Amino acid sequence: MTERSGISIAPDVFIGEDELVENFIRSSGPGGQNVNKVATAVQLRFDARNAPGLSERVRERTISLAGQRATKDGVIVIEAGRFRTQEQNRADARARLTALVAKAAEPPPKPRKKTRPTKGSVERRLQSKAGRSNVKKLRGKVEND
Repeated sequence: MTERSGISIAPDVFIGEDELVENFIRSSGPGGQNVNKVATAVQLRFDARNAPGLSERVRERTISLAGQRATKDGVIVIEAGRFRTQEQNRADARARLTALVAKAAEPPPKPRKKTRPTKGSVERRLQSKAGRSNVKKLRGKVEND
């Protein structure tokens, strides 16, 4: 079996290196004269809709969790410009994509089992309601004898 290069997130979830497109752009924010000359920020694009390493459930959840970072075509765009070097920004963008897909790959939570309140808790609730009702009734006008 040949080993593909890429990011392995879960046993059945894999992002190939050839599925990631990186564009380096100029970073915003402080940085002096360097910020106008060097393209250190990275724009990472991942076509989640056509990714062969994702199951249908993971694919749909990834796109929905991405929110505004996903385009109408299902391409997830992550911009990373926190750091001053391309390498750190590349690693940051890949880590954020990995975290997003890992969250989407989590199994769905078990459905909640419906339970009924105990008899004692129902009685305590009704007692407290009656007590509050009595306090509010006593706030009424005082009658003179």
